[in-house]
Amino acid sequence: MVAAPVMEELREVCQPQAKLASRNGEHWAGRLYMRRVSLRFTRQLVRTPITPDQLTWTMVVCGVASGAALMIPGLTGAVLAVILMQLFLLFDCVDGEVARWKGQNSASGIYVDRLGAYLADAALMAGAGYRAAESGVGGWLSIGIATALGVVLLKASTDLVDVARARRGLTVADDEAARPRSQGVATVRRLAAFKIHRVTNGIEASLVLLVAAVADEVTGGIDWTRWALGALAVITWVMVPAHLLSILSSSRLK
Repeated sequence: MVAAPVMEELREVCQPQAKLASRNGEHWAGRLYMRRVSLRFTRQLVRTPITPDQLTWTMVVCGVASGAALMIPGLTGAVLAVILMQLFLLFDCVDGEVARWKGQNSASGIYVDRLGAYLADAALMAGAGYRAAESGVGGWLSIGIATALGVVLLKASTDLVDVARARRGLTVADDEAARPRSQGVATVRRLAAFKIHRVTNGIEASLVLLVAAVADEVTGGIDWTRWALGALAVITWVMVPAHLLSILSSSRLK
């Protein structure tokens, strides 16, 4: 078997500082802890025939399964959802690292990676709706599906910036372009600096739902999960027009 690469060399190739420092290109959990874990997995995986695309598809399965896990009642389902979402994040890190080391970057891999992010977050919200409805039908399921739709719209509005720029022959927008040109919008953005919108992401949402499940376990009901889902729904649909306004008032489409 091929010898495992030296960690420092692997880190230099697989975790370029430009990517890790990007505000939009790296999840905070990746910077905080997952990149330390992922590099150890990558060190072993680059010695195998496993391809980056296979790892990306594994990531997609973990993400969708996280939403399905919420259909399991009680604390078990919520804990399993968090574990699967953490595995989603792990494989999201590992697939790119292996691709950089092996020089196997592909457009199809990027496409599936983005598709996986849509499916994982949407599945989690839909799963939360099923969980809140208990019977799997009724208004709470509809709220979960509506929240899933809102999350997809949030992600799509971001990705469509790259589509619009590509069709105009422009390069990918940098972080500086995301700054609003309107002083009023910039002020609102600064007031939202505590990043409450992050709870609409699958990683954060799974943790919120786990806390709610613990509270449900203590109180013997499902009310905490319903309140958590209601809050996620409100935040998501407040963010949909706010995010659109932020994009249109920035230089990302210039």
